[in-house]
Amino acid sequence: MTLSVGATVGYAILGTFGAYAVTSVLLLNCPTIVHKKKKRSFYCAHISHRGGAAERLENTMDAYNHAVEVGSQMLELDVHLTKDKVVVVSHDEDLERCCGVEAKIPDLNFEELPKLKESLKITFYGSHTCLNTGEKKSIPTLEEVFKTFPNTPINLDVKGEQEDLIFETVELVQKYQREKITVWGNFRSSTVERLHKLNPEVPIMFSIKKVILAYVWFYTGLLPFIPLEESFFEIPHPNSFKRVRFNFTANQKRLLSMASFLLRSRILFKHLKARGIATYLWVLNEEEDFKDAFELGAEGVMTDCPTKLSTWLNENPQYWIGKRNVEEQLS
Repeated sequence: MTLSVGATVGYAILGTFGAYAVTSVLLLNCPTIVHKKKKRSFYCAHISHRGGAAERLENTMDAYNHAVEVGSQMLELDVHLTKDKVVVVSHDEDLERCCGVEAKIPDLNFEELPKLKESLKITFYGSHTCLNTGEKKSIPTLEEVFKTFPNTPINLDVKGEQEDLIFETVELVQKYQREKITVWGNFRSSTVERLHKLNPEVPIMFSIKKVILAYVWFYTGLLPFIPLEESFFEIPHPNSFKRVRFNFTANQKRLLSMASFLLRSRILFKHLKARGIATYLWVLNEEEDFKDAFELGAEGVMTDCPTKLSTWLNENPQYWIGKRNVEEQLS
């Protein structure tokens, strides 16, 4: 019996698709067949967001010292550049929210920067507010942080695309020989690419564009075939949006529900882990969210509540990555 041309083409397409699907599933589960597993010098379960913004004023030396004292394994922070080319630690470029001053960091010299306000609202923690303890706090320099915590991994968000900011940040990382204990990047792909070009020894995080592409590739079966330069996949946990002080519309809630479904993929996180890529979920401040994040397969959680996360991890030591032998993780 002779097959028609249409049937022959149909079987060929079906066979090709079947081979693609089988290969994709195989490489999804065994990615080291084609990709060399990335090696990292640190593994962190406990990351303090802005130094732990619920327990000490965000992005201050007081916050960083406290976070490390209570067991944080990594400090997450953001940097900007002052008018006189000093790299300083602040989430916002505009000083209104944190300092109550209508000015921007790039327009002021370092010595002109105002002190922080006595209380700051916490973005991802409902109606909670952090109150200052002791003297009024200053905006620290990145160099001060590096000097104070020479062995603590730092998650560095280089805000903006100013060439001077990128260059000065690269210089500081090289000066203090922090290539192996720093991860850097930004939401913008252009900033991540520039940082990586200037110092490829420092691991990079996924930009927003690459996060979106990773999910597109994953759901279309392409991800197992694509090489990835990034070593850290940092995304919001769906529950983090529920903790934000914002009244979502019905349509926005539906979009969040859809995003929550798409983001929550144990298979994706497992695949990335097999390739040596860490998944960090942010920003979580409730025990139920800690549990959900680690059960999804996240390596680390970013929190505003470092004491609470340390307590929870001590009660659930199976998730305390980094307190176990690093060689075990590298195997």
